[in-house]
Amino acid sequence: MSNNPARNSQDPPVADQHLTVLLQEAVAAWHQDPGGVYVDGTFGRGGHSRLLLQHLNEQGRLLGIDKDPRALQVGHQLAAEDSRFSIHHASFADLPSCLEEAGIRGGVQGILLDLGVSSPQLDDPERGFSFMQDGPLDMRMNTAAGPSAADWLATASEAEISDVLFHYGEERHARRMARALVKARQEEAITRTGQLAEIIKAANPSWEKHKHPATRAFQGIRIHINQELDDLRRLLDQALDLLAPGGRLVVISFHSLEDRMVKRFMRDAAKGDSHLPPGVPFRESELKRRLKLLGKAVKASAEEVKLNPRARSAVMRTAEKLPEVN
Repeated sequence: MSNNPARNSQDPPVADQHLTVLLQEAVAAWHQDPGGVYVDGTFGRGGHSRLLLQHLNEQGRLLGIDKDPRALQVGHQLAAEDSRFSIHHASFADLPSCLEEAGIRGGVQGILLDLGVSSPQLDDPERGFSFMQDGPLDMRMNTAAGPSAADWLATASEAEISDVLFHYGEERHARRMARALVKARQEEAITRTGQLAEIIKAANPSWEKHKHPATRAFQGIRIHINQELDDLRRLLDQALDLLAPGGRLVVISFHSLEDRMVKRFMRDAAKGDSHLPPGVPFRESELKRRLKLLGKAVKASAEEVKLNPRARSAVMRTAEKLPEVN
């Protein structure tokens, strides 16, 4: 979305313009210690990182991580401006190796994840994330690694395509769409976002009001291509060991699959050991609670959604690591 209020709504979107979602709320939840070590696991265009750096003292450090080479360009500029910041080309699931590369030992005071695809990625037709403009069918966040969406659609079986659309896109017409895609690729390779959108549109028998009929399919393919849920699962599995006692995990999700995973993880870690026999007395320490939930889920205000409609589906959850009890 544009940062320039004078820009006409009919003008074509400009790549690399971005409004950071839940900026103030996320940074307020993320940081506590001005001299601590923090991780922005989805650096993007640096909105959250730049604001956090304003709250850190000379001893504070911030690691930015991103898969996207274009985000890396912005990160290198920020690193040149501020020695407290370093940028790493990786998935946030590889955070342990990024910390080792940065020479950081011990737990960190905060990890922030702003999940999903960014406005610059969506608005650039060359990236292939959106059905709104025709472009190469790529969808890779890291354009230097892995198969593109076009590569995958050229070889995936009908059953695999159906599974991806159903499980990651939550698309109830997944089988019908997969059948249509396999049939279409036999006549012509599917290499453009416009092609994909038209095939899906024609195969979708029930369009949702105010939603493009290819929305869920594009989401499912994008999540699969970038291993988004796998990466999130890996990071959550490591988060408790990476955080220092009192350190915070802040996650902004944009669809139900991500949010359910985050909510379940935080809830279970806050609840502790649920396998103790009912009716048997136990000490609090025996529950082995590892997280404390901080407040309820936070959503964007009406004012923010008005300025940035993409913020309407954002849900932010925060939890704090508890000290270990002997």
